[in-house]
Amino acid sequence: MKQNKPKKKRHPFWSFFWLTFLVVSLWFAWYSFYVPSNAITWTNNFESAQKLAIKADKNIMIFFTADWCSPCRIMKREVFADNEVKKAMDSKIVSLEIDIDIINNQELVKQYNIGATPTTIFINPQGDVIDYAVGKVEKSKFLEMLERQKGLSEK
Repeated sequence: MKQNKPKKKRHPFWSFFWLTFLVVSLWFAWYSFYVPSNAITWTNNFESAQKLAIKADKNIMIFFTADWCSPCRIMKREVFADNEVKKAMDSKIVSLEIDIDIINNQELVKQYNIGATPTTIFINPQGDVIDYAVGKVEKSKFLEMLERQKGLSEK
């Protein structure tokens, strides 16, 4: 006859540990990939952005991104979804979002020597670089970069 061995009871610490691990993992996945919609007027074509910039006498901000880029998504959530940033962007610049994985954008990626995402570049309508930042930019630094654009377009 088979003897049933008594089941060894787990210590409660391990149940707590694995539950906490699961919750933190799910939170991090949400934090990395959730992007709320924003009302920023994005352009995805360089030539049309240049025409808009010349017509409106504004500089262009190019945001180089990719679908797989977690810091890009975090920046979209923490910076571009903010109402203060949205108002400043729409009033001071023409916003251009470029996905580096799209083949049609490779010429622009090479032109501005983009090696990492996110990369934020401010250019004049002729395409000359005025200011740039590689990596995720915090809201306060981004607003400072936007504020510098005001003086450049008024000259």
